[in-house]
Amino acid sequence: MTAAATTEDMRALGVRLAARLRGGDLVILSGPLGAGKTTLVQGIAEGLKVRGPITSPTFVIARVHPSLVDGPALVHVDAYRLGGDLEVDDLDLDASLEESVTVVEWGEGLVEGLSDERLEIHITRSGGDDDEARSVTLRGVGPRWADTPSDPV
Repeated sequence: MTAAATTEDMRALGVRLAARLRGGDLVILSGPLGAGKTTLVQGIAEGLKVRGPITSPTFVIARVHPSLVDGPALVHVDAYRLGGDLEVDDLDLDASLEESVTVVEWGEGLVEGLSDERLEIHITRSGGDDDEARSVTLRGVGPRWADTPSDPV
């Protein structure tokens, strides 16, 4: 587990994580409202060098951000409003999973079936509502992520 004391720290963590990501990767983000999930995705997008802006796709559910440097696209999904497996299936995420980096906010318990290999990232707020500090824990699932430490630093 590592601390991300500021928004800039969370974004920088995303940039560092992007260096490990490649097409076909599934990343599942969990944590409470305001934990910094979208901020982390902004850092991942910066590191992957994809077209932005990166905003929470809550109302459109999913956005595809093409690479600007011949790398993988970023598929950014917000599963907060999805009601279950059938609605996830309707998104047809597996159609682009092999060539894109797919990051799903609020995907815990919904999208694990998309891949036997995934990176699960859990963000918790360390303090009260006025405190920006967050703790970030990684959990790698499958051979692709076997060497992933829980501490992303």
